Amino acid sequence: MTIERSMHVLQSLLTAKAISSAIAEYLSGDLPYKLSPDDVFLTSGCTQAIEIVVSVLSQPGANILLPRPGFSLYEAQCASSGLDGRHFNLVPDREWEIDLDMVEALADDNTVAMVVINPCNPCGNVLSYQHLSKVAETAKKLGIMVIADEVYDHLTFGKNPFVPMGAFGQTVPVLTLGSLSKRWLVPGWRLGWIAATDPNGILKNTKIIKCIELCLSMSTAPATFVQGAVPEILKNTKDDFFKKTIETLRKSADLCYTKLQEIDCIECRHKPEGSMFVMVKLDISYLDDIQDDFDFCCKLVKEESVVILPGVAVGMKNWLRITFAIDSSTLDDALNRLKSFCKRHQKQTN
Repeated sequence: MTIERSMHVLQSLLTAKAISSAIAEYLSGDLPYKLSPDDVFLTSGCTQAIEIVVSVLSQPGANILLPRPGFSLYEAQCASSGLDGRHFNLVPDREWEIDLDMVEALADDNTVAMVVINPCNPCGNVLSYQHLSKVAETAKKLGIMVIADEVYDHLTFGKNPFVPMGAFGQTVPVLTLGSLSKRWLVPGWRLGWIAATDPNGILKNTKIIKCIELCLSMSTAPATFVQGAVPEILKNTKDDFFKKTIETLRKSADLCYTKLQEIDCIECRHKPEGSMFVMVKLDISYLDDIQDDFDFCCKLVKEESVVILPGVAVGMKNWLRITFAIDSSTLDDALNRLKSFCKRHQKQTN
């Protein structure tokens, strides 16, 4: 290796260390302990973080516990890696809390982890400190780790503040997945991370950290110019930027919730308090010539040019996932179109 090449490699390593250090400092602000740069691994967005973690945990006969409804990329990556995905329910009547009894019933000696998405895509809920503490105790009892998908961290506007799963790292080992895309509104930048929020060093001792490092050494890294901007972004983004985003989401969530109450065939049980989504129940019995949620969404986009995700795509038949992360005038128009569509297809009574 030439001296020039050696200097280039050294500079790359120093840059990566500085970025990991900045992310570690950012995440440590919410934790009762400090992360080091060695606890943080850069990925090309949170998508790659999911791919890496699922690949590392895949082994013959192993299974992982996934939320239902959830983020469909986990199912796709499990299928690709040969990891058996078992689904536990999020309970609508308890503001989408995790059914921990079901988690215990699903787990066995081959269970490697459970996934917790908080704030939640697709439900729009934010789990409380008390419930996350119970999640940690359940995972400890079962002898499994927690994968905490926190890509929507701090995007909360309800009664529950954001609490990172890593706050319970002394109880159970946690791999925290995150990215710049949501909180900083830069999805195209594709910079994410995996953080070992595990002060007891269990993930290191069991070689999971080493496996993550090996997988990443064979993968593409985030764009270097984006990497270079990370320390400045994390350190110097003004609070006003975040406050404006939260206020915009709060107003949109209020508008969405209010307008949905006017539609007979749709039940919105809880006002969304986090992320950019809400799950609502579709009552097919109110409608004529609509077979299910998929049929509903297909006809809606054809007749009204409004796109809503059918619940079956996230594991909940005859539910709908609605996003409210658009400007208020467009959201208002879309919800009015949705109301008109439902009225047009409403069953006629004699």
